[in-house]
Amino acid sequence: MRLVIAAVGKLKEAADRDLCERYAKRFSQTGRAIGLGPLEYAELMEGRQPTAEGRKNDEAERILKIAGKADFIIALDVTGRQLTSEAFAELLAKERDGGAKQAVFMIGGPDGHGPAALAQAKIKLSLSAMTLPHGLARVVLAEQLYRAATILSGHPYHRA
Repeated sequence: MRLVIAAVGKLKEAADRDLCERYAKRFSQTGRAIGLGPLEYAELMEGRQPTAEGRKNDEAERILKIAGKADFIIALDVTGRQLTSEAFAELLAKERDGGAKQAVFMIGGPDGHGPAALAQAKIKLSLSAMTLPHGLARVVLAEQLYRAATILSGHPYHRA
């Protein structure tokens, strides 16, 4: 199952980009043997509309073009479910085993997701009850995807 992290906004810090790429590479290497990967990134410019609703709607329209006809669409959202690393790994395995060919993780802009994006998501996922900066959220998601691949492959990286 191919995975895409589609995010509104560009990573400005080199350290954030480096960590995301490191975990994407690790995920793709580990996941290959268990039918997961590669992990890719797609970045969108933030909306330029004068209102938050206008920006969210514009960003939702553009992020859904990236999500396309993905089998499994996940919206990272403050109101989403929080999962343990093990439950997250099980969720990915269930979708993969159910025949999903592509999963898209959508990360909205500073104003959040528009209603259209949330409506298309099969699940809303929260990485934390705390607010995270976008760069850190991408790093945490990439690391959790790698961790899920190690859990599913029996690799000792995850020691819980």
